[in-house]
Amino acid sequence: MKLTDEQKAMLEGEYGEGAAYAMKIEVAIGESFDAERMVPITRAHVALSNQDADLWFAEKMLEKGAHCRVSPTVNPGFCVSFFKERGLVKDEDAEMMMRTHNAYKGLGATLTYNCTPYVATNIPNYGEICAFSESSATPYVNSVWGARSNREGANSALCAAITGFVPEYGLLLDENRKGNILVNIEADMKSDFEYHLLGYCGKKIGPGIPVFTGLPSHISPESLTNLGAQLNTSGAYGMYHIVGFTPEARTMEEAFGGKKPERVVNITNKDLEDILEQISYSGNRKIDFAMFGCPHFTLNQAKHIASKVEGKKLSVPLWILTSYHVKELADRMGITQIIEDAGGNIIPDTCPDQPCWNWLNGKVGVTESPKCAYYPKRRGIEFVIRDLDTCIEAAIKGEVI
Repeated sequence: MKLTDEQKAMLEGEYGEGAAYAMKIEVAIGESFDAERMVPITRAHVALSNQDADLWFAEKMLEKGAHCRVSPTVNPGFCVSFFKERGLVKDEDAEMMMRTHNAYKGLGATLTYNCTPYVATNIPNYGEICAFSESSATPYVNSVWGARSNREGANSALCAAITGFVPEYGLLLDENRKGNILVNIEADMKSDFEYHLLGYCGKKIGPGIPVFTGLPSHISPESLTNLGAQLNTSGAYGMYHIVGFTPEARTMEEAFGGKKPERVVNITNKDLEDILEQISYSGNRKIDFAMFGCPHFTLNQAKHIASKVEGKKLSVPLWILTSYHVKELADRMGITQIIEDAGGNIIPDTCPDQPCWNWLNGKVGVTESPKCAYYPKRRGIEFVIRDLDTCIEAAIKGEVI
């Protein structure tokens, strides 16, 4: 690759050992994709995991003196105070979370602990070059905002934040942002929930950049979040287009760059029904808990749950996972109090794929998110998947009707 004098100096250690290490990784990534040059970024998001490999890398970079030129927002771990106070997490797991916190704090990250920064705290402008990891984030910033980011891993996004550069390849280039799969939606998209199921049709859609047509004229931010999150749970998608809706798909011709689609896929109600049957737990319909917020719930979603449980008592625990920002607003607006009075909790900074939930091993929950159901399986936790209102009713009754 052709490096600028500044980039060469960084690679040779003039900006410190940590920056040199990060630049070495960025150059290697660029060379593997035949990138011609490095380009500056203005935003980053790191999908930290507070697990062994991620923590090892972050602490190594901190030890070598690295500091972020572009302060990245970060993914959730878990809220140590909430789970420690209730005796629900082992000391060693809490210690690892705090080490992760200290490492990223030392590196200069913006400690949002939120997996949906693209709807509140880290929103890029059209055409802005970014380095975003997190499965729901990359398709959102590329597709909805028209910014530019490749599907970074946590470590490569951190290296980009430290150096301030990424190699120019993939979705940073105009020619690689055009759609190649036409996806005709014939299903009834009645609510945010159907976008979860549509996203989980990745196996039928196949690899490439899908161009959706037939969707409603109004699509909520929550629906768009769900679509991108599930596309990356069922497949690997850095971008999609919605004709007449997303900024690089004002017309069908623009979405495909004037070319014909390589294939055409039709998604029907039967496809969504089949997906739900495949991924939802089908055993005992008695549930032990309800969990929402993978991706993190918005204030509107928390308000909706509050409206459904106000004045009622839940039969099982209900947890809403969200950002600290949303939690603070929910506190101020009385939403948290309504949910707590019913027997639920709003928990900030927390992901379902964390050791703080190990105590739920062998239990069955209900959720509206296939992604929420997917990751905790490795911890022995099963989920019945239903639309949000059915899930809320199940939490009130203690079973899925």
